[in-house]
Amino acid sequence: MKYMLIMRATEESYEAFQNVDFNEILEAMGRFNEEMIQAGVLVAAEGLDDAAEGVVVDYSSQPPVVTDGPYGETKELFGGYWIVDVASKEEAVAWAKRAPMAGPGSKCEIRRISSIDEFPQDNEWVRKERAWRETTGQL
Repeated sequence: MKYMLIMRATEESYEAFQNVDFNEILEAMGRFNEEMIQAGVLVAAEGLDDAAEGVVVDYSSQPPVVTDGPYGETKELFGGYWIVDVASKEEAVAWAKRAPMAGPGSKCEIRRISSIDEFPQDNEWVRKERAWRETTGQL
């Protein structure tokens, strides 16, 4: 089963890391990623750029409205993720507990990634996606 471990942070956690040497962060994350690689569970891992550099597409109206940066009332931001292929939710939790994310406001949300096998296989779009995944080596 694949799980996404979603790094979430608040303004407080970003402030706490302002005085930490970036090389220390890279070292800690690198060691953690290497552990997951050696264990054979890491599928993907990425950090995200500052939310202020992003845009939000709001589908509440037609046409959708695009605004710069996150919503003003955002209390937590999605800062990056790992995708792990593990046997259970409990194993995903065990890996998340080892992540180098100690600090005020830092959290890791864990969500299972649905498999294409869980969708109706007679659906035209599911068949097309399955064919694409097969040609790109994802299945």
